[in-house]
Amino acid sequence: MGLAGFIRDVTGAESVDVEEGLLLTGGAIQKNRALRVTISDGDLEGTHEMVLRCEASSKLSESQPLQNQFKLLKIAKKAKITVPQPYWFCGDSSVIGEPFYLMERIKGESLGNRITRNGAQPNIAATLGKELAKIHSIGNPGNQLNFLESVQNSPALDAITKYRRYLDELPEPHPVIEWTLRWLELKAPSSDEIVLCHRDFRTGNYMVQSGRLTAILDWEFSGWGDPHEDIAWFCARCWRFSAPELQAGGIADRHAFYNAYEEHTGRSIDHQQIHYWETMAHARWAIIALQQSMRHRSKEEPNLEFALIGRRLAELEYESLKLTGVL
Repeated sequence: MGLAGFIRDVTGAESVDVEEGLLLTGGAIQKNRALRVTISDGDLEGTHEMVLRCEASSKLSESQPLQNQFKLLKIAKKAKITVPQPYWFCGDSSVIGEPFYLMERIKGESLGNRITRNGAQPNIAATLGKELAKIHSIGNPGNQLNFLESVQNSPALDAITKYRRYLDELPEPHPVIEWTLRWLELKAPSSDEIVLCHRDFRTGNYMVQSGRLTAILDWEFSGWGDPHEDIAWFCARCWRFSAPELQAGGIADRHAFYNAYEEHTGRSIDHQQIHYWETMAHARWAIIALQQSMRHRSKEEPNLEFALIGRRLAELEYESLKLTGVL
């Protein structure tokens, strides 16, 4: 049937023309390809810039299946969060050789090093604080999010159990990360509130154009957790790129981000918990970096980018030791 035939069937159009574009940069876990789709008639008549999203040949354990990512995107769109318009999911591998979904292609810049070279951008940080507040207000509409794992002990202890399991799957020991996870275990906070966390809400996973937020991307790690987890992930040193002095994602001081979040949630941010979850963020990113490098080292998916991600381990271990007070 092919991609044009699939779109023709789901839209009921007489004819569909698909022009394939470049493989888009920025997706280390998923594959994203630009498309220009022209639909002859019906509600979507006209030419549309779209993105075709597929899974990489090897995936991370934390990543949601494509169908779940598509469901999350639809729920986020309905909640009026600034995300691309989701179009259709297809689980039939006979169409293009693998499952995929189609979504709107948004204009803007997403590369963290480029965004953070523009100096302080408190307006964007405040907008992101407001967007994160909206994400954390999403419940489980019509049980549509039942595919997400429920919290068993606490968000912190569940995460530590999971990350230890991932470490055990690697071929060599990593004592600094083990030390950090033990520190986190001993200081694990209880969580009074469980919310839907994006879990990769950071500079590099949103798009901006002309000083305006245009999209929040990459929902494959989403799950139930502590709201401080997302706030700390955004502020963690490892996601400030070329502006480490701007502690909110390399684009502003924390106040611009925190104040907007607190204003739109009525929730007070616990700064001690932020320190805890920033420490967790560096341990988590270190483990993901190791998993990514193993995709290359195992020859399962040879890729220079994955090999280079593995070289981030030393700086992440260093930051973990600083945050736990060893250095």
